Amino acid sequence: MARVYNFSAGPATLPEEVLEQVRDDLLDWRGTGMSVMEMSHRGKAFVSIAEQAEADLRELLAVPDDYEVLFLQGGAAGQFAGVPLNILGDKAAADYVVTGNWGKKARKEAGKYCDVRTAAATEDQGFTDLPPQSAWDLSANAGYVHYTSNETIQGVEFDWTPDSGDVPLVSDMSSNFLSKPVDVAAHGVIYAGAQKNVGPAGVTVVIVRKDLLGRARADTPMVLDYQAQAEADSMLNTPPCFAWYVAGLTFQWLKRQGGLEAIAERNARKAEKLYGFIDGSDFYSNPVAPGARSRMNVPFLLADDNLNATFLEEADKAGLSTLKGHRSVGGMRASIYNAMPEAGVDALIDFMRDFERRNG
Repeated sequence: MARVYNFSAGPATLPEEVLEQVRDDLLDWRGTGMSVMEMSHRGKAFVSIAEQAEADLRELLAVPDDYEVLFLQGGAAGQFAGVPLNILGDKAAADYVVTGNWGKKARKEAGKYCDVRTAAATEDQGFTDLPPQSAWDLSANAGYVHYTSNETIQGVEFDWTPDSGDVPLVSDMSSNFLSKPVDVAAHGVIYAGAQKNVGPAGVTVVIVRKDLLGRARADTPMVLDYQAQAEADSMLNTPPCFAWYVAGLTFQWLKRQGGLEAIAERNARKAEKLYGFIDGSDFYSNPVAPGARSRMNVPFLLADDNLNATFLEEADKAGLSTLKGHRSVGGMRASIYNAMPEAGVDALIDFMRDFERRNG
């Protein structure tokens, strides 16, 4: 077996320890004689998996007791609708801070259910920076304020928590969820698709303050109704059992790494290495303002676009996979989530240095 360093933006690389545990459990989970994929979600075996996963996630993030933790389906895109359907209450409008493609998509979807105000946006800068809080035009009458904590495509990330005053703060944290400690109590809702730092695609984590429950519109689909899902322990319908189980194993892996403080230090070290190399080169460049750079997704450009295809082909042969940038940005993108080992970043830098030597 020859595993590659997988720099995919998602579905992304998983910790090898987790994959090995999945392999060992695949045919027979703890003597039950069946796979997690085969057992009833109502049975004691899976209920124990679900309860342990929630407990571990609460511990990792220090989730306050007045928050529900839900394991849902539909991805973050499902929550683009789920948030306004559940959180607006008697409000007619919501504020959106747009710093990349996913913020744009969230704003567009919310526009189906409420009046959307753009409180701040950086599209005119090519989504290469973050708008300072002082430039945000927030409304005290908004139902909530929404921001995307890390834009996977553009590679911009908030390293600070916005202040929304008395208005509930909502964040799509899909691509930096569990990469660092988070002030959960500063948010009304946090949601994240699993396929970056948590597990395989299929499960979506929603953390919602309990006083925001019970506001759902009458026409909210039951699978998107936070209160209904909370009352059913996220099992209103058959949940994504296998993805939930793998997420639970990932939570345990994170605890063994020392928790979110330790993983944040590792992520910062990986990012600093890669950005440091790019900044020190005349052959590569990163378009994002230094203060807004993501630790998870690092886009970079070659001085000569004509070399892009050669770079990707040679990188793939060197065991460095899925480095092509998003079509809307071009160039390359290295996603270096929690499970990407530091050795993978070192290998990428070594390859980039050699490629520059031969083609610069």
